[in-house]
Amino acid sequence: MDTLKKFGLMEKIVHELEDLKNSQQAIIQKISKIEVDNMELGDKRLEKDLPDMHQRVADNLDTIAGLLEDFANQTNTFSDKNNITALKEQEALKAQ
Repeated sequence: MDTLKKFGLMEKIVHELEDLKNSQQAIIQKISKIEVDNMELGDKRLEKDLPDMHQRVADNLDTIAGLLEDFANQTNTFSDKNNITALKEQEALKAQ
């Protein structure tokens, strides 16, 4: 795989991890809303299961956030090491 393709794939993964992180945050918000609504309703099953669900999703979010940070740093390092900006400029000149 050439350098620009590899960098493009790395950037794509960073964006996908960002999307995944945002999705997990949205799930936590939805679970929290259900927990708040259930305070008034008092359903025993929801009281029992929602806190565990919340914790598992929060743990996943922490893992995703760590992956995102590490992989974004790896992508930036790859970009700097391989002078991706200059390679993109060369590709643009070739395309003209």
